Amino acid sequence: MDRILEPELMDDPKQAAAYAQADFAEENQAFVECFKEYFPEFSQGLVLDLGCGPADIPIRFAKLYPSCRILGIDASAPMIQLGEQAVKQTGLADRITLRCERLEEVAGARIVDAVISNSLLHHLPNPLQFWQKLRQLVKPGVPVLVTDLLRPESPEAAQAIVDQYAADEPDILRRDFYNSLLAAFTEDEIGSQLARMNLTRLLIDIPDDRHWVVGGIIY
Repeated sequence: MDRILEPELMDDPKQAAAYAQADFAEENQAFVECFKEYFPEFSQGLVLDLGCGPADIPIRFAKLYPSCRILGIDASAPMIQLGEQAVKQTGLADRITLRCERLEEVAGARIVDAVISNSLLHHLPNPLQFWQKLRQLVKPGVPVLVTDLLRPESPEAAQAIVDQYAADEPDILRRDFYNSLLAAFTEDEIGSQLARMNLTRLLIDIPDDRHWVVGGIIY
């Protein structure tokens, strides 16, 4: 099945609210625990979250790593607004900064001590921009963990995944999940992207039937 692009931004406040209210606690906690497992020696510094959404992962990361500061970037204004509310409620505003900014607008070079990103890449028309920006922003020798959805072989397979894992979710979330699966990348496509950007030190893992993980150290 060819990739079918979906809207790049979650600009609809109702859509953003539905996403923020959904229960991703298990998946998001697993993401930060995965980072800890991949990089057991990491403990402090400035961590960049590309596509931070409503800031649940930055909050969980800040709690797990009390010596870290987290900068969350997302181009959706409703998402950033929801994230800022959540950060304030958890009392972590002194260590978590959120910015409404498009990926290509993020300025600086070699400024962060780690990069994390969950479910951003499938939103982007040109994924190479993501990997290029990531390379630009990291200091040499820092950890990177990126996860996203894995594109199924057919629309029918995508619908089966939605029915299996999101049967009880609101229609708006089920629709977004389906469209995101169609817009996602295959393992071979991710491997090709990493090869083109000379990022073959990063390793690809397929932990389940609907996700891929890329992790490693960038030098």
